[in-house]
Amino acid sequence: MSFFEELNRRNVVKVAVLYIVASWLILQVADVLSSLLPVPEWTGSLVFIFLALGFPLVMIFSWVYELTPEGLKRERDVDRSQSVTHETGRKINMLIVALLVLAIGAVVVDRLIPEQVAPAEPVAEQEVAEPSAVPSELAAAKFAPPPERSIAVLPFVNMSSDPEQEYFSDGLSEELLNLLAKVPELTVASRTSAFYFKGKDVKLSDVADDLNVAHILEGSVRKSGNKVRITAQLIDSERDAHLWSETWDRTLDDVFIIQDEIAASVVESLKITLLGQAPVAIETDPEAYNLFLQGKHLQQQGSRVSMLKSIEIFEQALAIDPDYVPALNGMSAAYTNLAGSNATPSDVGYARAREISERVLEIDPDNPNAYVGLGWLARVYDGNFEEAARYLERALALAPNDDRALNAAAVLLGDLGRHDEARRINQVLVDRDPVSPTAYHNLGVGYYALGDMEAATMSFDKALTLSPDMILARWWRAYMYCVEEEYPTCLQAYADTAELASNDGIRIIGEAMALYPMGREQEAASALATLEQDYMDDFYYVTAAIHANQGRADAAIALFRKVFEREGVRGLTFFNKDPRVQFLEEDPRMQALLKEAGLTEAQLSRIEFQVDLPD
Repeated sequence: MSFFEELNRRNVVKVAVLYIVASWLILQVADVLSSLLPVPEWTGSLVFIFLALGFPLVMIFSWVYELTPEGLKRERDVDRSQSVTHETGRKINMLIVALLVLAIGAVVVDRLIPEQVAPAEPVAEQEVAEPSAVPSELAAAKFAPPPERSIAVLPFVNMSSDPEQEYFSDGLSEELLNLLAKVPELTVASRTSAFYFKGKDVKLSDVADDLNVAHILEGSVRKSGNKVRITAQLIDSERDAHLWSETWDRTLDDVFIIQDEIAASVVESLKITLLGQAPVAIETDPEAYNLFLQGKHLQQQGSRVSMLKSIEIFEQALAIDPDYVPALNGMSAAYTNLAGSNATPSDVGYARAREISERVLEIDPDNPNAYVGLGWLARVYDGNFEEAARYLERALALAPNDDRALNAAAVLLGDLGRHDEARRINQVLVDRDPVSPTAYHNLGVGYYALGDMEAATMSFDKALTLSPDMILARWWRAYMYCVEEEYPTCLQAYADTAELASNDGIRIIGEAMALYPMGREQEAASALATLEQDYMDDFYYVTAAIHANQGRADAAIALFRKVFEREGVRGLTFFNKDPRVQFLEEDPRMQALLKEAGLTEAQLSRIEFQVDLPD
């Protein structure tokens, strides 16, 4: 008898097949349980190693021993005329068939039933003030039915055992959102609004109502080394029904294909007829992509330290792929934010941001983000409104629904004195991003420029309802108390804002402004003297405005002249948005200064800036 025939007779081959099938089934069960239980990521690998080590032992055992009616015996001790190996083989065949049925069932369960997204940890309940009233236009939009082809991409849940991997799940969610936002026929809730609900135990139907969308895309990510499992599901929020779900078990090399497939599935499920090509993700080396998501995560934290660290991470990504446009755009934005917040010298930060954006256009001449960045730099750094208009027109031609481009356009329209157009864009941005404190803050500034102080106050109140510690909104709300002649409240609001911002100059500003109309002129003058002596470098414009409000036109115009000499046009861009000081335009000295800066009404009206206002 040949060796192979002897293997068959002793059922060694059948035992091998049985062991392999059973091992595969065990691995599938371990994979499912590891996604549900708080076990280390290497648990599945450990199970595989034990099963692999057990295989040769089982083979040796099946060769040496035979199962008989009297129990296990060494094969050499069994009388072949009484051997029941054929009966044992038949039982093994039946067991193999049973395990194969179970294995097929496991595949069906894993593939056809959508993976449940783990609920986020509930946060401690805290008392929240009732939202303040908002302008009537927003209130009307709030109760309008959502567009049928509208969606919010909620942050995917990090199912990895390592919480540090959350940057990957958040980043993947945002990249999907950005990809879907490129579909003109689809209304996509902004990142700020979608991520507002992260970590909150909120019903999906409530999320959809708050964001005014008809559909929700949610999912989970489990990353282990180079392997990733991504689950996504599209939900019709009105019917609370799953329209589509899918699970991908791939490597990081396939993450861009997965993003494209998810976007395509959303478009197909919502029955969207694309007028152009379907958007696709920008591909790069998987490690460069991983670094890019880390850098983006750090950038969004907003502190000086995190911004500087994000630049380091972006540079690491670009060392792998020097032409990776998303990383370049991220680094340009980081430099712009650092310079704009005085966290780095403006000449250094803005110059580096411009250099990077110009590099992006060399790689991708139709990149809207680069045009937005250059438009912002032309406005805020160069004070060149005409050049800024050209850049932003190009950005909006390429991406007419891009929130960043629309926000920059609204700011520039305000600079040009076209306040109603700016306010209308800000209203659209609020409607799209209804839980964004920044959107409400910008809307409030727009109403202030129009002289509608009541609507401005309501907008700032709404911003603070959403983000009680937002410094800019608190500062504006403190000033509005002065406008409302609630001077004691104004003083306290400025003091509270100063404490929150760790800048006592803000408290001094409140005293210089509020004490004067209260009849405490000597104390107000003392506060103003302290402001000029100790805090002037940060508050030239504000100090000039206080002098103007208190009837000291000479001092105000002299300070505005210093602002212009120090900062150029950008130091005076707010003048045309500031009703409290615009009476100074009648003074010939201020007229001459504005003309020198190119900010007279006649000069600004000659700058062409065509913006198709969103509906």
